[in-house]
Amino acid sequence: MSTLSPIQPRPIRAEVCRVVFNTPLHGPYRHLAVTASATALAAMPGQFFQLLCPGQGQDRHTLRRPMSVYRVDHARGQLEFLFKIVGAGTRGLSGLAAGDELDIFGPLGQGFRLNMQWRHIVLLGRGAGMATLAPLAETAIARGMKVTAILSAARPELAVAADHLRAAGAEVRIVNDADGSAAPEWLEPVLRQIVTEQGVNFIATCGSGRLLRLVRRLHQEFGIDGQVALEQPMACGIGSCFCCVRPFVVDGQTIFKRVCQEGPVFAIQEAA
Repeated sequence: MSTLSPIQPRPIRAEVCRVVFNTPLHGPYRHLAVTASATALAAMPGQFFQLLCPGQGQDRHTLRRPMSVYRVDHARGQLEFLFKIVGAGTRGLSGLAAGDELDIFGPLGQGFRLNMQWRHIVLLGRGAGMATLAPLAETAIARGMKVTAILSAARPELAVAADHLRAAGAEVRIVNDADGSAAPEWLEPVLRQIVTEQGVNFIATCGSGRLLRLVRRLHQEFGIDGQVALEQPMACGIGSCFCCVRPFVVDGQTIFKRVCQEGPVFAIQEAA
């Protein structure tokens, strides 16, 4: 019998939240927190929300933007997001101030699934992809697992979530493009050393196709379980529009799945 946590249907809702803070971080990254209902605070690691971002002049838009959960603060009743400013939607989000309202819809999708027998997991994220993995780190540590988090960024100061992960109890390593340490040919020997010397039961990744391919190689060679949180353009977020369909390989056959509904977290061997 599988010891993976079962996937259970969870309630979703649209609600208007109040912004608590919207803090600029290094470079184009921001940390946003809003008050939220018990339904929103029940979000699991890897799930996401569709945010109705404020429009700005000629960039005004109507579609919501998918945003993964960075942190759930049950004590304060707050939901937190960590994002990078890349377009009209996130520019609108960046302009929100404490006290402003934000319309959110969720929690959506299928998140990460942990095996209670795992003792050591590795999280491998690029840029804001580590924001998606942060709740998984907190959950795993709370369940007595060792967590090694490898943060990849263009420069060391852009390794977002490092302080949060250290505070949660994870061992954090930062690799970056500036010194070449984020290149797959350098990173792969580091991961192999961790696997052979410390033992690794599970690897999760997000934010980079190169990291996905690297984790897949380790899965194939060492038989390590792996899951990936995929980043994909979406419209509705509930599987109705089929905007986020992409190919997956299941039992040797190529099939198509909706990232928002069957994912965004998938087994590493399925992701094409």
